[in-house]
Amino acid sequence: MTFRPLHDRILVRRIEADEKTAGGIIIPDTAKEKPQEGEVIATGPGGRDESGQLQPLDVKVGDRILFGKWSGTEIRLKGEDLLIIKEADVMGVIEAETAAKQAA
Repeated sequence: MTFRPLHDRILVRRIEADEKTAGGIIIPDTAKEKPQEGEVIATGPGGRDESGQLQPLDVKVGDRILFGKWSGTEIRLKGEDLLIIKEADVMGVIEAETAAKQAA
């Protein structure tokens, strides 16, 4: 079974935060907040503008993104907890450090 989002929706796998603080204190599951960072697993074809033209998405499969705390709809697919969000809820793409160094 595969899943393909429609329109401007994105399927995201959350990237879990560290279980310890910098000082070495272990954070219990009940005190953890859900991460706001994830990896794009699948994307829809894009949204339509006012003239009906297809506008492709700015994110692609494999991108690491930041999204809003209350964004999206949680689903369970093949035993994995995933998130479906609209592209408008994406705050930005996290670029690889090597790409940033090459640009400098």
